[in-house]
Amino acid sequence: MFELWIALKDIPAEGREFHFTDQSLWTGPMKEYGLQVRPGKAFEARMFITPQDEGFLVAGGFSGSVLVPCDRCAEEIEIPVAGEFESFEEPCAKDDELLGECRIRRAKNVLDLDASGYLWEQFMLALPVSPLCAEECKGLCPKCGVNRNQETCACAEDKGDPRLAVLRNLKLS
Repeated sequence: MFELWIALKDIPAEGREFHFTDQSLWTGPMKEYGLQVRPGKAFEARMFITPQDEGFLVAGGFSGSVLVPCDRCAEEIEIPVAGEFESFEEPCAKDDELLGECRIRRAKNVLDLDASGYLWEQFMLALPVSPLCAEECKGLCPKCGVNRNQETCACAEDKGDPRLAVLRNLKLS
């Protein structure tokens, strides 16, 4: 995965803002993890880091879009992906660092923030679980595969198991 570590030793007490426009921050992990998405509108991110007593306050946001297949009809659609974030990050203990769960590492007595990992995590949290081209998308026919949004299917509707027919009109109150 594309790595981008920010040295935290030079950040002034009032904080410092960083801007990220390098698309490999997003496209590299997309390929590496085999996501069924392609970049749409270019991603941009901003991150403001402020030193605190025991760590760092990290705040900012990102925006862009991805091309994904609709969950029902499989047509490619463009989905805007954006998010705001704010969290307190502190240097990891040695045990956490070995597990790879650190966002702030200590390398040669200098603290570094994993900006690429942080932004990728925010991106994954903002991705929709089931992207739809439209709320009323009819999807694909499970028998013949025709896109029901574009044409009518000639397949017979499945009435279900005939042994359960007596339960179809059952009303629970």
